[in-house]
Amino acid sequence: MCGRLTLTHPNDALARLFDAAPANDLPEPPNYNLCPTQDVSVVVSDGARRALRPMRWGFIPHWYKTPTGGPLLINARAETIAEKPAFRAAVRARRCLIPAAGFYEWTKGADDARLPWYFSRPDGAPLVFAGIWQIWDKGEDPLATCAIVTTGASDWMAETHHREPVVLAEADWPTWLGEADAKAAPLMKPAPEGLYQRWRVDPAVNSNRAHGPELITPLAA
Repeated sequence: MCGRLTLTHPNDALARLFDAAPANDLPEPPNYNLCPTQDVSVVVSDGARRALRPMRWGFIPHWYKTPTGGPLLINARAETIAEKPAFRAAVRARRCLIPAAGFYEWTKGADDARLPWYFSRPDGAPLVFAGIWQIWDKGEDPLATCAIVTTGASDWMAETHHREPVVLAEADWPTWLGEADAKAAPLMKPAPEGLYQRWRVDPAVNSNRAHGPELITPLAA
């Protein structure tokens, strides 16, 4: 599961990183508590040129009559993505990159209290998640939507959660975007050891109304 993100890198820096043309309506960083149904910045490619554009985090299958016409699909499981009717066409033809500064996961404390942890890269570089996207066109205006691909957790990640987002190395971006003639399925695996750092943060982040850099401050012991 990957259910909350942070997005703090400037849009122009992301555009340079991915060599992508930025849209004018990208979500404005920083956002220290980016929640499902909000816009994320997504990299797509037509094979010749990349674009950095906003998409609603929450994939909407084409048969939904409204955006809330079924379960909120923020993640797609790597193990079944090629078989699920909601995702199988997208994973073949509409793959994307979803950058984030970090993400939150939760463990359970006393009395089932939700204890949040923050994950990011030690070097401060963006995490680049494997994603899929879909245009939902049943409303007045077409809506671009996306989901993050997840896989079973590594032993280290499993100390916190049994699943983790698929993170792509720069060398694998062309394959995932369909720019390279290679199979994408082998890329859907846990992150290598040492990619992440993690620490406990204040339960204030449990509220989707909470904002500010203090949300990722390490919790005092």
